[in-house]
Amino acid sequence: MLITGASVGVGLQIATLLRPTLLARDRCLVLTARPSSLARFADAGFFDDDRVMVRPLDVTDRIAQEALLAEISQRWGGVDVLINNAGVSYRSVVEHVTEAERLEQMDVNFRSAMALTVACLPHMRARRSGRILAVSSVGGMMAMPTMAVYSASKFALEGAYEALYYEVRPWNIHVTLVQPGFINSDGFEKVRFTAQARTALDDGNDPYHAHYRHMQDFVARLMRWFGQSPRHVAKQVVRAIDRRRPPLRMAGTCDAWAFSFARRFLPRWLYHAALYRGLPHVRQWGASSALQAPANVPQGDANGPAVDETVEARPGVGVPTR
Repeated sequence: MLITGASVGVGLQIATLLRPTLLARDRCLVLTARPSSLARFADAGFFDDDRVMVRPLDVTDRIAQEALLAEISQRWGGVDVLINNAGVSYRSVVEHVTEAERLEQMDVNFRSAMALTVACLPHMRARRSGRILAVSSVGGMMAMPTMAVYSASKFALEGAYEALYYEVRPWNIHVTLVQPGFINSDGFEKVRFTAQARTALDDGNDPYHAHYRHMQDFVARLMRWFGQSPRHVAKQVVRAIDRRRPPLRMAGTCDAWAFSFARRFLPRWLYHAALYRGLPHVRQWGASSALQAPANVPQGDANGPAVDETVEARPGVGVPTR
């Protein structure tokens, strides 16, 4: 069983819930995180032993992925349960994302998860069994302002996994997307603003200033009031692992179930109208744009500004989320 982004948040809670069952159910656990986060495993009581393997992994590094899977194959035969939990979240309106930032978001949340999934499939097909899970987001079925590129990465993951769900059923391989909504954790602090988004948040005259200011406060309040713990989401993941026939999608939190219900049963015009009117102080959005000409946004070089290292723990916010 391989869990990415397992050093904090939902990933660490999944590992904690699974640990007591390892011997009884003849399971082995591989936990990965960025090299700088490995010390957290020791703090949580996870060390290398005959049932647990703790390894550094930048999920965007394909060579590192291959090396890890080769080690797992040599020691335990291969990966029978894959849990793609690692992720990163950018906060930005569509206009404020450079191509480099867009690719970084897609590489971590979508392309890396798919590469690891594809690499694990031959072993599962040979065994004619396996489980592939991803900690997705409500942001993978509905988008929210200032989180466009994050939702794009989750929509992509959900589309690919839905196709995979049908493709691998003949080999008794089950594919599940667990969709959390608001999570009451420190994940909010790990959401990254793009360079242009940060400038807009700090500049009261920017056309998008109200979007960022009000959405940031709104999401923070909802997380405190309604957000469920990472452990609650982790329980849904473990439940999906243990179910004989898990569904393609499972709500990770109560609000995720409510959003799914509304999306399915409300008329689409009413659904979108209700969500728009529910946005915080939406009448103030765009007010500053009437006072100035469109801004000349500097784009930097062709590759955009550099981004920091991959955040392995799936952020618990940034999506109303997810």
